[in-house]
Amino acid sequence: MVLVILGCLFQLVAVACLVLVLRHAFQRSLGTGFMVLFIPIFTVYYGFAQFDHRQKGLILAGAFGALIAGIVLRTLGTLHYTGG
Repeated sequence: MVLVILGCLFQLVAVACLVLVLRHAFQRSLGTGFMVLFIPIFTVYYGFAQFDHRQKGLILAGAFGALIAGIVLRTLGTLHYTGG
């Protein structure tokens, strides 16, 4: 149960960081914003190639790293909880 909660917290951090990337994309243009919103691989491309922020490395590490860590922790917590 603790792993599931910790995984959810990591995913909330990832969402908060991705909102910054999404806001930047919508400020650039409406089409770019919708592409970042609906095409996951374009989000990765936009984050590394076009996203411009003074804390870019920290934001992207928080977004993608916390997302992966959150998914792994929630999966492990769910498997442990169900006995699988």
